[in-house]
Amino acid sequence: MVDARVSWAVAGPMVIGTSPDSGWGFSNIPPIDELARQAANRRLDTLTKPQGALGQLEPLAAQVCAIQGTLTPAISNPIAMVFAADHGVADRGVSAYPRAVTEQMVKNFLAGGAAINVLAKLQALELWIVDAGVDADCGTHPRLIDAKIRRSTRDFVERAAMTPDECRQALNRGRDALEQVAVPLANTVIFGEMGIGNTAASALLMHGLTGYPLADCVGRGTGLDDPGLARKRATLEAAVARRAPPRDPVELLTEFGGYEIAMLTGAMLAAAAHRMVVVVDGFTVTVAAALAARIAPSVLDYCIFGHCSAEHAHRALLAHMQVSPLLDVGMRLGEGTGGALALSAVRAAIALFTDMATFDGAGVSGKES
Repeated sequence: MVDARVSWAVAGPMVIGTSPDSGWGFSNIPPIDELARQAANRRLDTLTKPQGALGQLEPLAAQVCAIQGTLTPAISNPIAMVFAADHGVADRGVSAYPRAVTEQMVKNFLAGGAAINVLAKLQALELWIVDAGVDADCGTHPRLIDAKIRRSTRDFVERAAMTPDECRQALNRGRDALEQVAVPLANTVIFGEMGIGNTAASALLMHGLTGYPLADCVGRGTGLDDPGLARKRATLEAAVARRAPPRDPVELLTEFGGYEIAMLTGAMLAAAAHRMVVVVDGFTVTVAAALAARIAPSVLDYCIFGHCSAEHAHRALLAHMQVSPLLDVGMRLGEGTGGALALSAVRAAIALFTDMATFDGAGVSGKES
């Protein structure tokens, strides 16, 4: 399931802070407990059900056991973090909505009126909003983390979206934001995003990461019509004509990424370093997970992919990464909503694992030889 390594990841983990040209200070990601996974699988086979009858919930429960190093796993003080930023390329009409919607939705999050607010309340999630680079003053709020690098990235059709220093800052600020709200109490985090134009950036990043044809990486995002989709494809083709996607993940982020995507990448690496369960939302957050896996492949051991977005490239990216989403209900909202919904499945997998009776304990006959 989600313990597979991506075939295109660099050989062996590369930890930010140990290479000669980085020095960004990310901690090593510890290996998950494979003995706990094996013990969990043995227990799953003794429960009062046919072997494998719970489908994906069985390897999911075993994965959580391996992450937490225990046969009594639990979700404790879960949080959701939504990283928000604007994109210079949005002014070229690559989204069905204007750039101003990023700021407006951040204020909607803080007022409690968005879908993620509803699901966070339903799931008892502590919700945090991170201003990674919104092109506005988002004000102050107890649930708002001001990590702004700059008001929007630059237009990557004309030049790199970020400077190398800004990209490094974003990776570090993502780490710092995660540690600020999660350590030491939370053991589970759901990542989401908000940023008009970020599926355009994500498409270019996916193209660079996978080598898939650019056209296969570009979708309708917030609901573009056919002329809008054609305009989006032409815009991204112009960006690639300016600069072929670099192989190095941080250079790729610098050229075509967004501040929220870079912070998501840093936050995921930090969450894995703290042995947290990481629930990945839709297309853009999965792109951030793929970037994190290029930096440190072991980060994927900590990731649960919550759902498959209706953004058509997301399904292809998940398949390329050799990971399986828990849900496929046609959502394409972002904000962490698919991840929040999937948390119910994670909780169910844990409850079934810990609370079901065994054949011997219940006096039920097992499968005949």
